[in-house]
Amino acid sequence: MASHIILPKEEEEAELGVAVEEDHDSPAAPGHQRQGPVAKALPFSATCVRISRDSYPNLRALRNASAMSLPDDDAAYAKLEEGDYGYLLDDVPHFTDYLSDLPTFPNPLQDHPAYSTVKQYFVNADDTVPEKVVVQKNSPRGVHFRRAGPRQRVYFESEDVKACIVTCGGLCPGLNTVIRELVCGLSHMYNVNDIFGIQNGYKGFYSSNYLPMTPKSVDDIHKRGGTVLGTSRGGHDTKKIVDNIQDRGINQVYIIGGDGTQKGAYEIYKEIRRRGLKVAVAGVPKTIDNDIAVIDKSFGFDSAVEEAQRAIDAAHVEASSAENGIGLVKLMGRYSGFIAMYATLASRDVDCCLIPESPFYLEGEGGLFEYIERRLKENNHMVIVVAEGAGQDLIAKSIAAADQIDASGNKLLLDVGLWLTHKIKDYCKNKKMEMTIKYIDPTYMIRAIPSNASDNVYCTLLAHSAIHGAMAGYSFTVGMVNGRHAYIPFHRVTSTRNKVKITDRMWARLLSSTNQPSFLSQKDIDAAREADRLASKSPVPVNTKEHGEDAKKLANGEK
Repeated sequence: MASHIILPKEEEEAELGVAVEEDHDSPAAPGHQRQGPVAKALPFSATCVRISRDSYPNLRALRNASAMSLPDDDAAYAKLEEGDYGYLLDDVPHFTDYLSDLPTFPNPLQDHPAYSTVKQYFVNADDTVPEKVVVQKNSPRGVHFRRAGPRQRVYFESEDVKACIVTCGGLCPGLNTVIRELVCGLSHMYNVNDIFGIQNGYKGFYSSNYLPMTPKSVDDIHKRGGTVLGTSRGGHDTKKIVDNIQDRGINQVYIIGGDGTQKGAYEIYKEIRRRGLKVAVAGVPKTIDNDIAVIDKSFGFDSAVEEAQRAIDAAHVEASSAENGIGLVKLMGRYSGFIAMYATLASRDVDCCLIPESPFYLEGEGGLFEYIERRLKENNHMVIVVAEGAGQDLIAKSIAAADQIDASGNKLLLDVGLWLTHKIKDYCKNKKMEMTIKYIDPTYMIRAIPSNASDNVYCTLLAHSAIHGAMAGYSFTVGMVNGRHAYIPFHRVTSTRNKVKITDRMWARLLSSTNQPSFLSQKDIDAAREADRLASKSPVPVNTKEHGEDAKKLANGEK
């Protein structure tokens, strides 16, 4: 069956004359096709119609979907439903989109003794989670995502499930917790016995033996950092991966990794769908930088900030123990400065925080050097926190470097911490200022630790939500949106990157806390505001006469 986009019945039924689509969670007969007229009591999602994807460029639903302009390939898999008062559901793919007449089964949780006291076993078929919760009185209801959780009917019998788990990309606190809870959740909640680990990332699908996993074998792995399955960058060969999934009879694939990994998961899903396989693909997004779009935060972020604060504490001790002492701490944050910002706010000992989103300059009035000199005169010491992606344009002007990328396609960055250390030393030497600087680089330390208590709980909920969605026949990325777990289309978390908004109050709070200058010209501020405006309306940059090019660069993380 062709992919489809959903439009309100009252607008399209007259000219399209097509069948009404039932909600996937409805306990109706398998296949979810309702014959005859639609009853008034049907839920919202059952009042929508199915239309061919061939018409998608002209559809109001797609045009308004999350204010996004989708490539043809993504639009072919989009499922958008409009409702009253500006409601829009950005739904996720389901087995019934391309496989008809699949049988469904009662969810085993309804007979699970641990859930016997739960007031409501299953989420409502029409439960959705809003992307934005702060609205004006007359504003539309906006974009929603399908709520995560157990469904009344599932598309797998427990004894038929053959699941696999893979971790890709860089390390992050909580990886082992997610692995553990996927294994234990499948086993304890859904009585699944065939669970396998894919070793060393995507290439493990076709280059390694699958590792059998049981609750006993993963019992204490959450107490360790890293991933017991191993990880790698690159190695994604979609055809080979799906060939192995098909040959081994895998029907649930759980993929843990960042935006590049989720793009790979999306390609795997597309190939699975092209082959007409009954295989659910569930992505659990992971990034130490917390730059995954849509979701509230990435698992492991709180743990990383907590560990980063320890490095800042050490820098403060070193700086305050010397005359004109400076403690310089470099933290992870290739394109987004969330770790640096939150660690700074948590510490309160930081005098200056530099992040990729906020340009800065060294010399001249209002520059970093002037601020360092003033701060040392006032306090006799200072602490500087810099994200690894900050100041790359400045380094490139003084150090010739070839553009290189890693196996995941990320640009290899120059060491801003070491560069800044030498620049500060040279400035103080020219000014004949006595100064001691200590450079602390805990880059890989903050991601190699076990997750803390709050992240352990978060990882557990993400893993369980992924299991419930896969059992119900969905393919998706799972994440917390405004405090509620939701199933998010793959393209929504891979098409953009979450960044610190320097026009937001959180950044203003940091500037107020550190008393540092913003280092921004009025042109920078206007460009940032324009970038925010464009991002809220469309990812396609629209130039303005004065600041369009700057806004485009800021939106793309180039400035």
